[in-house]
Amino acid sequence: MRGERLPLGFVFRSRAKEEKAPVADKAPLTDSKQPRDPQAPKGRPTPKRSEAQIQRRSVANTPLTRKEAAKRQRDERRAQLERQRRALAGGDERYLPARDKGPVRKFARDFVDSRFNVAEFFLPMAVVILVLSMIRVAELQSIALLLWLVVIVLIVLDSIVTGFRLKKRLAERFPDQNRRGAVAYALMRSLQMRRLRLPKPQVKRGERP
Repeated sequence: MRGERLPLGFVFRSRAKEEKAPVADKAPLTDSKQPRDPQAPKGRPTPKRSEAQIQRRSVANTPLTRKEAAKRQRDERRAQLERQRRALAGGDERYLPARDKGPVRKFARDFVDSRFNVAEFFLPMAVVILVLSMIRVAELQSIALLLWLVVIVLIVLDSIVTGFRLKKRLAERFPDQNRRGAVAYALMRSLQMRRLRLPKPQVKRGERP
């Protein structure tokens, strides 16, 4: 009947159920045991490629034990030496030792490799002179001593001329760069036979660097 009053508990209970129903409908159903579709979205932004590489490097650079850390250092050292060996053979500036890096040192090497140097024949001549000096013949020993003096004088004169010309060329080519030690570096290289020089020569004889 129209005049009957509904109990207050019934009214409030019905209204509370109606308000909670939409909220319950909107709540997603999740089941932790249900396997996740690999094609489904992750629910979080995918990390960038650079961030993923940094994470992998951080994991790789965190050794678990001291033995693993020592082994990793040995492997890195071996790889670095291998890169330097290839760089010395091919002239790759990225992996050359510190004493061989830079345009000044490269020009000094090319300057020496592009010409004949008396000092590079020192070892073969030294072997010949040594053999002559060991023969117990006074004339041959005198010739060996004379050859020693001639070779030393020629090497000194050639080194002075080479150092003077190289120093002038370096000042013209690299006026604003550090040229300290480049001349001595080139003269030490001139003492080695061409085929034994490291880094390997990159220019031919007579070719202007």
